[in-house]
Amino acid sequence: MVLLMDSILKAYFRYRQQRIEQVVSDPGKYQKKLLWSILHSQQDSEYGKKYDFGKLASYADFCSAVPLVRYEQISNDIQLMMDGKENLLVVDKVEWFAKSSGTTTGRSKFIPVTKKYLIDGHLKCTWNAASVIYNEDPSARLFADKNLIMGGSLKDIGGGRTVGDISAILLKNFPKIGRRFSTPQIEVALDDDWDRKIEYIVRHCTKERITLLGGVPTWTLVLFKTILEHTGAQDICEVWPGLRSYLHGGVGFGPYKKIFRTYLPSEKVVFREVYNSSEGYFAIQDRKDEEGMVLLCDHQIFYEFIPFSDYLSKEPSVLRVEEVIVSVPYVMVITNSSGLYRYVIGDVVEFVSTRPYKVRVIGRTEQYINVFGEEVMVANTDQAIAQVSKKHQAQINDYTVAPVFMDKSTKGGHEWAIEFIKQPTSIEAFAEDLDRTLRSINSDYDAKRYNDLALKPLIVTALRSGTLERLQRQSNKFGGQNKFPRLSNDRKILEALLQS
Repeated sequence: MVLLMDSILKAYFRYRQQRIEQVVSDPGKYQKKLLWSILHSQQDSEYGKKYDFGKLASYADFCSAVPLVRYEQISNDIQLMMDGKENLLVVDKVEWFAKSSGTTTGRSKFIPVTKKYLIDGHLKCTWNAASVIYNEDPSARLFADKNLIMGGSLKDIGGGRTVGDISAILLKNFPKIGRRFSTPQIEVALDDDWDRKIEYIVRHCTKERITLLGGVPTWTLVLFKTILEHTGAQDICEVWPGLRSYLHGGVGFGPYKKIFRTYLPSEKVVFREVYNSSEGYFAIQDRKDEEGMVLLCDHQIFYEFIPFSDYLSKEPSVLRVEEVIVSVPYVMVITNSSGLYRYVIGDVVEFVSTRPYKVRVIGRTEQYINVFGEEVMVANTDQAIAQVSKKHQAQINDYTVAPVFMDKSTKGGHEWAIEFIKQPTSIEAFAEDLDRTLRSINSDYDAKRYNDLALKPLIVTALRSGTLERLQRQSNKFGGQNKFPRLSNDRKILEALLQS
């Protein structure tokens, strides 16, 4: 019966794949319809009335009437919605608020999620992800074996409203047809005690047939290490021989790829990137051997893009998806059916192709270093440390980079605090190669490093094992979808690590 269901669903996913490819071939057509559908459906909300959604007749009208906003500008409305007030940003009742994972020292945000947005947005894209997997691997067995997603937890805030990680909201609302193929059981999956959750998975789920695993790389590595300690196995493929897919997102995977391949040595296990956040499900890697994720354009999100070079202008230029070009950094802006209108989400992306439209995340608007005009993005540092770690046969848990400020007697520079899983033979040689590689990747950094005129060579500080975990526990940000900030323009995070 289970195999029959898997066979039936595979046929259904072939149909869905055709739809995905249809949209990818002409995203502008679907985006235009979506924008007017969203504005029409929300014209009677307080926000819709304020900006005359019902009177807008063109995209130019939309741009002129509706301002670009950041979270701080709508946070009061969202708090009122969480307190029970209705019809502010959206006419629909809001029962769910997706809590952004936040960074170790950053404040969380709360994103409204309506039932329509949950079903026609996040969950629709989850099914699309299954279509993509089956399209490349017909023997994926997503609905014959078990899927294990390392998600977060939920909290009831009263009045029928719930706050939690978007992963937890999705698990809670996943259709029954898919729920029976998920593990662990829902009560455990939504447990807010990360240690207890891992212990349960290790004791019970290691005995199941797992075909798909998903989660933030950092916490997945914690799970892997604990599983091997408990089972005595040599690698995770020995524990789960049927594992075929690992879905990752949230942070750049480059620095982790080597260590993940040691835990998952079978080439049958495909590493696939997804671009899913509290604000929406945006893209998925549809070709395992190709860079970039295909942008999903028919699921309650209208996209706009601000060239990063113009981001801080008073009136930045804003482009629709069909107007973007490859290899240009853009700040992504979304309008959705769940209360976000021309919302600047803070991610910096670039298109690796426009036939089809494929993106990669290269940074965050608040996570880059430009203290000395070097304009270093997290994609640069991820690429550099991945290359150098491979050369030195090192393995890292995570890292963060902060400026070393210049004074009267010394030049400025960068300090990298790295928690190694396997240290290089020489930290000094590792640092020299890291500096040289970053110079080759980023021309602005190279210019500032030329002859040590503006910047001195970067320095590497090796953190004690467990330092990142200790700081995240102290900050109550341990586990789930929480991420560690990799780049900062100040030394607050780095100093906290050094003192942890």
